Amino acid sequence: MPATPKNKDGPAEPFKRALAAATRSIAGDEKLQVVFGSDPPGLHNGIARLPEPARVPKPPEIAAIRGHADSIALKAACHDSKIHRKIAPASGTARAVFEAIERTRVEAIGARAMTGMAQNLTAKVESQYARSTYGNITERDEAPLDEALALLVRERLTGEAPPEKALPLVDIWRPWIEQRAAAALDRMDGRIEDQAAFGRLVRDLLSSLDLSDDFDPSEQEDGEDTEADEQNTLSDGGEDEEAGEQGEQRGDEQGLGEGEGGEEMDPADLDMLDQLDGEAESDGQPQDAPPWRPNASVLDNPGAFGYQIYTRGFDETVAADELCDAEELERLRAFLDKQLQGLHGVVARLANRLQRRLMAQQNRGWDFDLDEGLLDATRLPRIIIDPMNTLSFKQERNTEFRDTVVTLLLDNSGSMRGRPIMVAACCADILARTLERCGVKVEILGFTTRAWKGGRSREKWLANDKPVSPGRLNDLRHIIYKPADAPWRRSRRALGLMMREGLLKENIDGEALTWAHSRLLARPEQRRILMMISDGAPVDDSTLSVNSGCYLEQHLRQVIEEIETRSPVELIAIGIGHDVTRYYRQAVTITDAEELAGAITDQLAELFGDGAGAAKPARRHSAGRLH
Repeated sequence: MPATPKNKDGPAEPFKRALAAATRSIAGDEKLQVVFGSDPPGLHNGIARLPEPARVPKPPEIAAIRGHADSIALKAACHDSKIHRKIAPASGTARAVFEAIERTRVEAIGARAMTGMAQNLTAKVESQYARSTYGNITERDEAPLDEALALLVRERLTGEAPPEKALPLVDIWRPWIEQRAAAALDRMDGRIEDQAAFGRLVRDLLSSLDLSDDFDPSEQEDGEDTEADEQNTLSDGGEDEEAGEQGEQRGDEQGLGEGEGGEEMDPADLDMLDQLDGEAESDGQPQDAPPWRPNASVLDNPGAFGYQIYTRGFDETVAADELCDAEELERLRAFLDKQLQGLHGVVARLANRLQRRLMAQQNRGWDFDLDEGLLDATRLPRIIIDPMNTLSFKQERNTEFRDTVVTLLLDNSGSMRGRPIMVAACCADILARTLERCGVKVEILGFTTRAWKGGRSREKWLANDKPVSPGRLNDLRHIIYKPADAPWRRSRRALGLMMREGLLKENIDGEALTWAHSRLLARPEQRRILMMISDGAPVDDSTLSVNSGCYLEQHLRQVIEEIETRSPVELIAIGIGHDVTRYYRQAVTITDAEELAGAITDQLAELFGDGAGAAKPARRHSAGRLH
């Protein structure tokens, strides 16, 4: 009896084919590639990523996946990336809020046009918050502002109330937002089809909430076009992607912009810029300035270099397992393990290549033609040819391989939320295992702030009548995910903390680098490598609102210069979607988080390929230890 041909397609395959066709149709792009997998949904380089449905998906799951597909298709059809780059803030909380509201805008266009699409998008949002822990929040510090604003804007544009699980998230922010930005929210409905006009309105909203440091809120007018908007941004000292003037030049522009209004520049700002550019003459310092010391270090005494800290009383350095209970940490680790399944193949291949590079350096070698040792059998034919030849011996020797420790310093700011932080956590996890097998110790650290917009430090500053130029005005949170001496198996669960909602806030890179560097200096290993992984420049809205716009960036540059020129620590950096080569000498920039695994392993492989590594100038630190 002939065998009946089997249907190789699973029950979900017809649904996936139909959904892919519908996504391309809505997007208006026949070449759009639709793939299904465990990666978070998104659109990148013409590839739409959607969740993999169950073998026999249930109606709620089907509706949620359709909602993700509709959202991606609407973004492809209704979102102009060029306009977005021109009007979006550079980074930080303002950037995260801007992008969340823009995503809400394109989804609202589809929801208002088609009832079925509105139902799908609602199912997607409800699925997104179904397993959230926002029902237990009691303080704003635990509630992401970008998500709350996106749900409020969605409510204004579509009439859809926030999901029940997200109501506490919205309610805790609603009075504060509506008191300051109700007018901007009310005007959004009439501009939903015009991305440029809508974007300028969002910038008005950000200014009303004191979230914007990249532009002057007074420049926003209803009748302005995008070109005029861009010119105003340049004249006010904001960042422009095509200007090519970054770093110190941008700081100079901000200072000059303040002087053009007929006001004199603050002497403190002039001193800071002179110190940054190296243009101050040796005998031209102000009389009240502290004497210049050859051994002064911004790592030990940042105040001598113009970087003040209002208070350290609310800063914390904490182990990851102290920030949430064991049960939640186990759940977060299980979620990370699920994501690792999709990345394990590519990262493991790169990690194996790095391991082979390391093991090759540790392989034993031989010295030949010795008078004693082990008999060298390969030289025996010489005795047969000429019996007068002496026997040849060999001895095994060890290739010199310096003890090494690697610190991975991960940016835990809000703009890393989603795929970037997930990929960073996965890469750190796999590389820790790989390097541990090769005898290289790995430390994994993270940095963020305890609160949005200043926290208790700002409250203290307000209570003290707002002293002028307070310096850094937020509560730091430095997280130890894995100490260098702890084996991976004991720290694996802690890495799941990066998946926790509400953890990622603002980033103050200069102090984080100083902290990680000081931990490395205390290590006994001969070779110490510090790798910074970040997706943007340092941004803290509270600090930048009361200091110069380049305040945190100046300090970061000073710290990097100190480490690169006067420290035995080798510093490398990887920027995710942000050009870090203008800060770091040894750096690489990637355009998407998917490239992170390759970038990390390539950078480490290049370093370890140098063997012992280039010697760096010795210097004496405050502890008196000579390196």
